[in-house]
Amino acid sequence: MHATSSDLLPLQGRTSFGPGTASLAIAALSALALGGALGIEYIGGIRPCPLCLDQRIAYYAAVPVALVAAWLASRMPLAARVLLALLALGFAANAALGVYHAGIEWGWWPGPDECSGMAPLATTPGELMNSLNSPSVVRCDTAALRIFGLSLAGYSALLSAFLAILALVGLLQRPTRAAAV
Repeated sequence: MHATSSDLLPLQGRTSFGPGTASLAIAALSALALGGALGIEYIGGIRPCPLCLDQRIAYYAAVPVALVAAWLASRMPLAARVLLALLALGFAANAALGVYHAGIEWGWWPGPDECSGMAPLATTPGELMNSLNSPSVVRCDTAALRIFGLSLAGYSALLSAFLAILALVGLLQRPTRAAAV
């Protein structure tokens, strides 16, 4: 007996969870993640490191892209699926960045010199004055906050992996006629 596509995707054709619903969920979760990150930064007073800021890029991009994909889901399904594929790839890459960042925080591998290594020492009084006047860099190799033992970089990796899977599921599902969204 050969496996059919409906055997491989048991929810296919029998669920209201399709590209539009997946896109809306991705947009909402991305907005919540950004709200949490900005709240931790501006309300909690915890400054993000350069890698933390890099990890936010996927969420910033995902909100409008996912909203456009949701809008296109019933109008231009192929375009919506292309956007979901891009979201899946973007979040898979962001999950890898989160794992890389968390590994730096745990000391599993070295991080980038600009936020983990030694800063170049000033050799002249002018360089010393410039370094004192410039803002300090937040270190990437120290977790500013751990919740249940996991750093924010670790949570970003998990959320990004979940959103990549969600985008793939939305991409592969065919919505019923009653629920094109």
